Amino acid sequence: MELAMWKPVLLIALLGAFAAPAFADEEAERQAHWAELREAVFGDRAAVDGAGLIALEAPKRALDAALMPITITTRPDAKVTGLTVVIDDNPGPVAAQVQFGPRGDPSRLALRVRVNQYTYMHAVAETADGALHEIAQFVKAAGGCSAPVGAGEAESLAQIGRMKLRLGAVAAGKPVDAQLLIRHPNFNGMQMDQLTRLYTPMRYVQQVEITLNGERVLSMENDISLATDPAIGFRFVPRAEDLPGKLKVTVRDSDAAVFEQSFDVPASGS
Repeated sequence: MELAMWKPVLLIALLGAFAAPAFADEEAERQAHWAELREAVFGDRAAVDGAGLIALEAPKRALDAALMPITITTRPDAKVTGLTVVIDDNPGPVAAQVQFGPRGDPSRLALRVRVNQYTYMHAVAETADGALHEIAQFVKAAGGCSAPVGAGEAESLAQIGRMKLRLGAVAAGKPVDAQLLIRHPNFNGMQMDQLTRLYTPMRYVQQVEITLNGERVLSMENDISLATDPAIGFRFVPRAEDLPGKLKVTVRDSDAAVFEQSFDVPASGS
């Protein structure tokens, strides 16, 4: 074969030789960063591979980095008491820390998050015995944390705190699928007003608590990585005596504002 015909093959081989060590170094840095984050969030508690107990579903490449849907599922018999979502390379990496109450069902949690750059995303489940189970997925997205919310500050705040709840089929003793929608701009301090060219002051949802007839379904602590107008998909398990009942949602934001709303839960089969 002539030398000219070998040139593309040689070039590919050389690029591969240089790329492999660079990729390995980058991966090592990402793993070291996760080890630091895990220690910051969980202290010196060890974590085991959560494959088979917890699963994280997220787009490998985001259509919209400011509105990435993620879903975390856990094995129904795993006795999960809490879930933590970490977006490793976000400015505020801990997107959500959820604790489930007696009426909560941890088998499914869905959120919409912002992603700032290509990064690993981790989900960590804590079980009743205190063990931590982690799972990771690499996602390709960039610019989600600084993306504008789509409206000016005044317009975004006009309906702040309004909520909607969507319920699936209700039956006593069985998990009920629900989706909570919260109107809140979730300004993280990184969005620039396109008219004034000034950064919009930070104001975001910090806490969400959901109860069924006074018993906790879940409580969630948030940082700046939740998307604008947070959407939370969750499950709860009503008893026969809970139906019909009331789901109460309490939201607190970083300006110390509190928003509350109650929703009817119909009787079984309604």
